[in-house]
Amino acid sequence: MLGLHPRLVAKLAEQGITEPTPIQTQAIPHAMNGRDVMGLAQTGTGKTAAFGLPMINALLRAGTKPEPKTVRGLILAPTRELAKQISDNLRAYTEGTHMKVNLVVGGAGINPQINRLERGTDLLVATPGRLIDLLDRRALTLGKTQYLVLDEADQMLDLGFIHALRKIAPLLPDDRQSMLFSATMPKHMAELSKAYLKDPVRVEVSPPGKVADKINQSLHYVPQASKARLLLEQLREHKDGLSLVFSRTKHGAEKLKKLLEAEGINAGSIHGNKSQGQRERSIKAFRAGEIDVMVATDVAARGIDIPGITHVYNFDLPNVPENYVHRIGRTARAGRGGTAVAFCSPAEMSELRAIQKILKHNIPVAGGAPWAPEDAPKKPGKSGGGNRRGKGGGPGKKPNKQHRRRRAA
Repeated sequence: MLGLHPRLVAKLAEQGITEPTPIQTQAIPHAMNGRDVMGLAQTGTGKTAAFGLPMINALLRAGTKPEPKTVRGLILAPTRELAKQISDNLRAYTEGTHMKVNLVVGGAGINPQINRLERGTDLLVATPGRLIDLLDRRALTLGKTQYLVLDEADQMLDLGFIHALRKIAPLLPDDRQSMLFSATMPKHMAELSKAYLKDPVRVEVSPPGKVADKINQSLHYVPQASKARLLLEQLREHKDGLSLVFSRTKHGAEKLKKLLEAEGINAGSIHGNKSQGQRERSIKAFRAGEIDVMVATDVAARGIDIPGITHVYNFDLPNVPENYVHRIGRTARAGRGGTAVAFCSPAEMSELRAIQKILKHNIPVAGGAPWAPEDAPKKPGKSGGGNRRGKGGGPGKKPNKQHRRRRAA
């Protein structure tokens, strides 16, 4: 398959992987020829194999082992969940070989990570913050890194990791192969690509705003104060399968999870205030069906790949319109169908317009009517109007954007 090492092809076949996805078909041949690659593809399209298999293939054919504290291939991801998902996939591909795959993320003990890095690493999956912590402690060196991957690069920029990436870049050799994968290509992505990639081949599948055909979307115009009641009605009406509910803030996610539990619904939550262990246990329980409803923030949910998710609820509409596509892409996985329901309060009309602009169509309305401008809460400061949406993520005064995003991770 695509010229991969026979041992690697056999391992993929054991996992039922016999045909490449479109992003793999386009990216793998270029990567195996040593070209830098810029890939544009949504989550769930097989990006991990698109960048992982060429690296594994090259390292298998080389047949050598890494020196102590060195890293041969570095994969950077914006969140713990996505980093773990990538490392799990890479370990499955390399099972039974001499290759060592390590994972380093925040929220987990740093000393065990230091000990594992001591022996050298073939493929290291890391979040930028924890990687810098380890570099500062001289737990590893990047001077012999042959391969670099930036996955979900748009999310890394959105979370304010550009300064961390600038600190990492000078530590990498110039003579390396680099790949950048992103679900969207905002204008400032050009700076990142120029800093890390040399004459890259651009491959693209699932252009921005493209939603899986099997997702049934609907929209409810509902006051902020009535959203919880509507969500409860929806959840009780659709009891089969797993439901993922998106809140804009960590506080809002936890508050909503407790409300659902008080109403007798088996709910969990994942967000930036949870430890790595708590987040992993919640996702494991959700995957196993021990939790029926998971309430999450955008950052914490990045990397969730659970085929059993049947419904995605946008309790709060995202500030970044592309995140709507990421959110609802958590359902209708592995060829299945799915349902995506969005709630829109008066204060969220601008977010809705931005979402429908990238979708290039209006979301079918299942309840209520579009809010008029006079329905939106007044901005605080001019006429004494307060933030009527409370702590759940309203239009009131917000903290510094970059600081807020860093804490969300």
